[in-house]
Amino acid sequence: MTGYHADGADYEAVVFDLDGTLVDLDVDWAVVERDVGTVLGDRGLAVDGHDLWGMLELSDEAGHRDAVEATIGEHERRGARRSDRLPAADDLPLSVPVGVCSLNCEAACRIALDAHDLSRHVDALVGRDSVATEKPHPEPLLTTVTALDARPERTLFVGDSERDELTARRAGTGFRYV
Repeated sequence: MTGYHADGADYEAVVFDLDGTLVDLDVDWAVVERDVGTVLGDRGLAVDGHDLWGMLELSDEAGHRDAVEATIGEHERRGARRSDRLPAADDLPLSVPVGVCSLNCEAACRIALDAHDLSRHVDALVGRDSVATEKPHPEPLLTTVTALDARPERTLFVGDSERDELTARRAGTGFRYV
């Protein structure tokens, strides 16, 4: 086979989401949200009614994104070290280029891939902090596809969430739930 075959189509590249798809990061997101709220509260920002991603957006607008990214990244890196490998990781290696496009920070992605001996099978990696936007904006996925020297319409994105599916639709790639 010349490409990754799924749902009746041959693909020239496959991009995976990370957390919930290839690995399960050991992160208590409620604790992350609380810690980010504290970081922003200490800087005088009201965070009531904001979830974690809303607080990330608020931090960007208020000029505190670096502090929030540091807090989230610390939890993600620690969780990556304690992550579990998921069954989709057993599909690697593939006969086509493979990328990872994740809402997690790039360092946590690298730690998790290394911890499960997957890095050698991944040709391109884009994390939340690798580009100016994050999923479901198409930029992170399109950046991954470009790094793989592939075309969006001939690329399959494999993920575990509606956000991943929306990202694929916006980027013009195929999509499959893990």
